[in-house]
Amino acid sequence: MTTPGRGGEVITSAANPRIRAALALRERRGRSRSGRLLVDGSREVLRAIEAGLAIHEAFVAPGPLQPDAAAVVARLAAAGVPLVGVAGAAWSRLAYGERGSEVVAVVDAPPTDLAHVEAIVALRRDPLLILVEDAEKPGNLGAIARSADGAGATALLVAVSEGPAADPWNPNAVRASLGTVLSLPIAIAPTRTLLPWLRERAIRIVAARVQAVVDYRETDLRGPLAIAVGSEAGGLGAEWLAEDIEGVRLPMLGRADSLNVSAAAAVLLYEARRQRDAHRSAAP
Repeated sequence: MTTPGRGGEVITSAANPRIRAALALRERRGRSRSGRLLVDGSREVLRAIEAGLAIHEAFVAPGPLQPDAAAVVARLAAAGVPLVGVAGAAWSRLAYGERGSEVVAVVDAPPTDLAHVEAIVALRRDPLLILVEDAEKPGNLGAIARSADGAGATALLVAVSEGPAADPWNPNAVRASLGTVLSLPIAIAPTRTLLPWLRERAIRIVAARVQAVVDYRETDLRGPLAIAVGSEAGGLGAEWLAEDIEGVRLPMLGRADSLNVSAAAAVLLYEARRQRDAHRSAAP
């Protein structure tokens, strides 16, 4: 399949208004103002399609497309999404990084309010939530979303104690998540809001802390549960030392005292999944 265009048009100038409007979505301010984001790559655009997100237009690379990209473009065309051929300097600016993207789409950002997540949590008998406070690097946030998706977590909660939270719609987050941030329920809220929200719903909280005494493998990670991990620099804040929050540690046998936050989240999520699956297998 070759590059489509609207009426045969192929944009080559990076100064084209449509290209400039799309490039503005690379910046957080542009995403916040418009409520939209750019999604790069056929796999990620397919995730957006499968999540039922509104896709406003798609830019397509010059020349013949690889089969996976061609299939995505065909689905976009069938859905009536405007397809715009892009080449030259315009495509060099639009495609993100050195990853050989062939499709870049303008997509409505999924909701990130607590009410959206609450409606999903309420449907689960034993919801499994992963919570990260003050995540600094979008790539780590995306990696956590990817692990949450793989481990069957119910939702990702992004807690903010100070300053802006890492943006799940940052291109690095979308890329690191393999597009799973587009389908995984995500809520962003202040820590002072999320803690009471969890307690009111009788969701146990287990917090990963370097100073904790209990090994994570000795902790029951079944039932309604939120696993909390902290920022790359400072870990979790003082609010997570409350008596009703269970602290756990990941054994570190080398010189470092902790794992990268996304690695720690993955370990804890998959231990929770292991325990839950073992419990179901043992049930009569």
